[in-house]
Amino acid sequence: MYICMDIGGTAIKYGTADANGVLITQDAMPTEALSHGGPGIVQKVCHIVESLRGDAAEGVAISTAGMVDTASCTITYALPSSIPNYTGTNWRTVIEGRFSLPCSVENDVNCAALGELWKGAGKGAKSLFAITVGTSIGGCLIVDGHVVHGTSASAGEIAYMRVPSGRLHENCSATRLVKDVERTKALPEGSLDGKQVFALLDEGDASAKDAVEALIASLADAITNIVCVANPDCIILGGGIMAREAVLRPLLEARLRERLVPSVYGATKVAFAATQNTAGMLGALYHFLQEHRVHS
Repeated sequence: MYICMDIGGTAIKYGTADANGVLITQDAMPTEALSHGGPGIVQKVCHIVESLRGDAAEGVAISTAGMVDTASCTITYALPSSIPNYTGTNWRTVIEGRFSLPCSVENDVNCAALGELWKGAGKGAKSLFAITVGTSIGGCLIVDGHVVHGTSASAGEIAYMRVPSGRLHENCSATRLVKDVERTKALPEGSLDGKQVFALLDEGDASAKDAVEALIASLADAITNIVCVANPDCIILGGGIMAREAVLRPLLEARLRERLVPSVYGATKVAFAATQNTAGMLGALYHFLQEHRVHS
């Protein structure tokens, strides 16, 4: 039995699973990142491990926000405005030192991609690129079952990609979508959220339609760049906004058909994430099993 965690800025999802990726228990607690910072997260995680380990725990698999050195299990950088005093946290020292349990740590977007590869929409793919569209936008390239980290462990950081409309983070995120609609409708900042924007879209609101189409255009530009460079079997789309597949798929496919050579468009599968809220925990476990060479 393995203890799995997915540490985000808002919540820590956690549970136990067997080596086949079957979740036995699941729960969550608020991260309280801004009020307690990194030390508070460490305290919460230790409390979770203590409560779940019993005599059967074989390891702790962690998915986390922030940039991660997977070899040392260290958070190399976390945005202070999101999780203060988290940079430098060494989870191996914390977990192995206190509980004598092996651990592994990987970035949350990478874990979500691994979860989709193992149990979700990417099952069976030899290569895939996973994209999460939320407050910002993140990405992960997987080849032959392993995350491609790159020289500085920043492969897949598509938020910094340049597309015709500018930097991708500034043009393809829930934040930009909401702000565009608020500005067009002359509403104060913070008046809307993503769900409300899509509710307006369902009602035929022109400002919501224009904002969603602009987001999809930037996303299609990014996917085109990714496909031209990596040519993966599959593009997997996740994150809160991408839950609206029925609305977004036709728009995205139309844009991609315009941008990609027909043979490339036809060979590239576009899938929407299937594992939802469990992707991070499942991916963390898959990474642990890889790191510790456990056969599932």
